[in-house]
Amino acid sequence: MSTWRDDPNAIPPWNERPKCHCGFRTCLQVWTDPLPQGKKGCRFFKCPDIDDDFKACTFMQWIDTRPLGRVSLKEEQERRVRQQQIRLKGKEDELKRRRAELGQREAALKIQEEQFQAREAQFKREADEQKNRYKEPAQSSTTDGRNKKGKFLRFTQ
Repeated sequence: MSTWRDDPNAIPPWNERPKCHCGFRTCLQVWTDPLPQGKKGCRFFKCPDIDDDFKACTFMQWIDTRPLGRVSLKEEQERRVRQQQIRLKGKEDELKRRRAELGQREAALKIQEEQFQAREAQFKREADEQKNRYKEPAQSSTTDGRNKKGKFLRFTQ
């Protein structure tokens, strides 16, 4: 994982900024003066001057060795390629994770479908068994001498 020190344009988190002589976390600033030569556009940490005593704190710590605007074209292209590779790697990892989740979901759905088909077959067998149970007594009742309306038939000789 890259840190703010790896990316020349990143801003360090508050808890990683140094403390000045006053004991406060420093502010991040960009040098705007033309002197010293070669420092214009460089970032540095500076005391926030929030002390109530109106003392002037002289704490200053450079972050950049050269201005951000003075990066060569080749270095800038290499930085962009690295950033794109990092983003691409993150997307590939996310895609692998989602594919694995999808595989697990498909397996779970297949199991559920098999269970559903087994239950459906069981219900069908039970329904067929119930139909067969009710058919047998109905067929045998006509053989006891009654007609379909339940009246006894007279047999004449």
